[in-house]
Amino acid sequence: MSVVREQGGKSATSALWLRHCPQQPRAAIITLHGGRAEGYQTSQPWHLAALRMRPILRAAASAMPLDELVLAHVRYRHRGWNQDDPLNDTYRALGELQQITGPVLTVLVGHSMGGRAALRAASHPEVDGVLALAPWLPPNEPATQLSGKRTVVVHGERDRVTSPHDSADYIKRARTAGARAGIILIRNGDHAMLRRSRLWHRTVTPLVTDLLRPDEQPSGLAAACYAATAPLML
Repeated sequence: MSVVREQGGKSATSALWLRHCPQQPRAAIITLHGGRAEGYQTSQPWHLAALRMRPILRAAASAMPLDELVLAHVRYRHRGWNQDDPLNDTYRALGELQQITGPVLTVLVGHSMGGRAALRAASHPEVDGVLALAPWLPPNEPATQLSGKRTVVVHGERDRVTSPHDSADYIKRARTAGARAGIILIRNGDHAMLRRSRLWHRTVTPLVTDLLRPDEQPSGLAAACYAATAPLML
């Protein structure tokens, strides 16, 4: 196992922060944390939004043997969305991943602003699937880039920061665009994924497992949310 931490091995200008990189990976999971609508302050790994994604990445990592799996975060230059800054950082991170590993099956897992960036970055040819957690999805957010890909949104029922209704509308548009897409609501769940956190984490693992198997038929929780005509409630 090769682990690169914040002060090791990577340039400060790198957009990809590797947490685990085996010699011959078959797949990669990259997380994208939340942020702000605007803000040019430097994004740091000790900010709460970034720290919240660490247990999410651990839950996602259970989907495949570690000796086959790259685990990484996107390192943002700025804390705000600004002019698509996190999206551009994600594209840079995907390019760096290709340079390190060559083509590998890649799943993005993003929260809030990071969920928006992950869904947008599905336009990148290396992205096979997206799990968006409580994503920030303004009206008219594009969904056509998800055509032919698997996408799941998980949103807290009582989220007061981003809208579960906007997420449900987005999934409808993604399905119309040709995505295999579904939405799950966490009953009484909040935006920070702290209320019922164990359920959030338990939900991440099977969904990422499905996203890492794009050539197989969906099963379990993923199949249920893809088939549901209304948001699936947990």
